[in-house]
Amino acid sequence: MRALVHDEHGEAGRVLRLGERPPPAAPTAGQVRVRVLSRPVHPGDLAGVEGFPGASRQRFATPRIPGLEGMGVVESVGGGVRDLRSGQRVAFFPVPGAWSELLTAPAELVVPVPEGVSDETAALMLVNPLTLLMLLRAVEDALHGRTGPVVQTAAGSSVGRLVATAALRHDIPLVNLVRGPAGAQTLRQRFPALPTISTADTDWRIQVRNATGGRSVRVVLDAVGGSLTGELAGLLDDGGTLITYGQLGSGSTPLESLALTPRALTVRGVSVGRWLTRTPKERAEDVAFAARLAATSPELFEVAARYDLADFAQAVDHVRRPGKTGTVLLTSPAS
Repeated sequence: MRALVHDEHGEAGRVLRLGERPPPAAPTAGQVRVRVLSRPVHPGDLAGVEGFPGASRQRFATPRIPGLEGMGVVESVGGGVRDLRSGQRVAFFPVPGAWSELLTAPAELVVPVPEGVSDETAALMLVNPLTLLMLLRAVEDALHGRTGPVVQTAAGSSVGRLVATAALRHDIPLVNLVRGPAGAQTLRQRFPALPTISTADTDWRIQVRNATGGRSVRVVLDAVGGSLTGELAGLLDDGGTLITYGQLGSGSTPLESLALTPRALTVRGVSVGRWLTRTPKERAEDVAFAARLAATSPELFEVAARYDLADFAQAVDHVRRPGKTGTVLLTSPAS
């Protein structure tokens, strides 16, 4: 089978390579084997290849296959698996090795694709909606039952658009931040009821204050980080919360410069990698939400482009393209 592998942390276009790997072992009890047809390239996937900020870069004794999410077709099932069958379309997360053409996964992490949901939507069906749920819970905790303005960065991203949609449904007073004027204009057209501001404008902080009616911000959802962190903290009301869930930006901000103690600010990290700490019942409810969203609102699962596994370098370049809308997919033939 084909698979993308890397032996060390480093720039994805340099350290990744396409090779032939032995197929995974046949499924045992409670497992299924899936032929993977499509998998997203998330920023977190690239961070796993390149090494997360602040962590030491490593070489590995055994090559690693990136990716945790994707969709495909069940090839075979192990003993005791009742709800999945050969030939069934499925989505999966979090299952290591998604950037290969075959994988063996715990059946509890494999989800039937609802009828009518396209393969492309199914490939994106889990990570982003689950991230949305975790962010909404973190915002609810941070507000402590009160109301107040919420600001989000990277508002034009796939997760950002999900947050904007949820804000409209739940009457959350959200202000969207994007990097440039073109992205701001696109998002204003898509969400005309929500203020959208470009941080390329020199007066963007003043624009945020005007958008909130002069009220200080209670919560910031930040997927950018880096040098922008200090300015985002400056938007917060005393006692406010900065929720960080990504590192798309460059540079850094010293923690002591945020005046956390005198201003009683909270910095909270949220990662979809922690989703498995929820109970099986809670996870089932979250997956049901994600499947309903995919079935009823496929427009929220926008695809930027599709590339064969062999064209991974082009896919990585596309992920980093300024103004990109939607998620890049890596695909494999059905047989």
